[in-house]
Amino acid sequence: MREFLKSLWHPLSIAGLLAWSAIGLELVRGRPITPEWLAAPLPMALPLALHLLFLTLFLWPAKSRAVVLGQLATALLLMLLQRTGALPILLVIVMAQVTHLWPVRQAALIFVACNALMYLIYAHVWHFVAPLTMTVMHMSFQAFAAVTSWYAVSAERARDALATINAELLGTRVLLDAGVRDSERLRISRELHDVAGHKLTALKLNLRALQHKPAFAQTAELDLAAELADELLQDIRAVVQQLRLHDDPPLREALAALVQPMPRPALVLELDDEAEHLSMAETEVVLRCVQEALTNAARHADADRLHVRLRRVGPYWWMDIHDDGKALPKPGQGNGLNGMRERIEALGGQLEWRAARGMPLSAHWPVRE
Repeated sequence: MREFLKSLWHPLSIAGLLAWSAIGLELVRGRPITPEWLAAPLPMALPLALHLLFLTLFLWPAKSRAVVLGQLATALLLMLLQRTGALPILLVIVMAQVTHLWPVRQAALIFVACNALMYLIYAHVWHFVAPLTMTVMHMSFQAFAAVTSWYAVSAERARDALATINAELLGTRVLLDAGVRDSERLRISRELHDVAGHKLTALKLNLRALQHKPAFAQTAELDLAAELADELLQDIRAVVQQLRLHDDPPLREALAALVQPMPRPALVLELDDEAEHLSMAETEVVLRCVQEALTNAARHADADRLHVRLRRVGPYWWMDIHDDGKALPKPGQGNGLNGMRERIEALGGQLEWRAARGMPLSAHWPVRE
């Protein structure tokens, strides 16, 4: 029901509903002419039923090629049975949808075939005086709707592509920033350990040597200096150890940056505390898998939320991903899923997914100690 209500508020649905209502009003209030090949006038219930069938197919939540072809067949059948001036508008509605679902060449073939049938209906069923002129006139309206729709689809695809690239760049930037910070922390820790630690050790040895000389024995200042040198060396070792504890890339921060430029779906994360200690390679794999899932959820499933759960179970990491969108009309394993599978297998793991609502996906790989 939620998907159906959302489809009603789409601009194309609103425009189509207005046109459909006007055509229905003409069917009810007009005086349709019965074609010569029918022995008796048709009952009014038949064209009205076909008109309602067109509306049902037009508002069908899962837009597919079969649904749009059903609309086309219904519109042509209505034109074959009823002679009204508004019925060709249904073909304009159909052509606006054709460019969403077919490549340009196939859409052009459908356009030509549709109008060829319309010309035959005008010329040989209703015997119009100028069937070609009428057909060309309606073709111009259809072409305008198709081209406008095609530009709208192209703009949406370009927007999605830019959002995906922007999200990928943001996520990569977070990883690069983390890598730079880790490299700097590693450099500082090495400098402290190698330079300051070495000199403090030399200082301790010299102080200890002085303590063993009779002239400096039982000197309180010398004992205090040796004690301070010991404490300072322990403090430097603790700082070095603390710096090395933060070498892990920030997974949660990277995922948040990934979803930032996308208006939807929202990202719902369930991460174990240990997930923040994944290696850079593992973090990048998780990031790219979530990115692909976000793209699919937004582009194909029309989802509002994407759920990602990452937990450690024994010697394995388990990642589960699913969304709250609709099922894919033609599920298949494309380049995106293949890329996810290859990344998981590079970690020594496996990826599984089911062609069901929410496109549930599960992956696991061994923990790297």
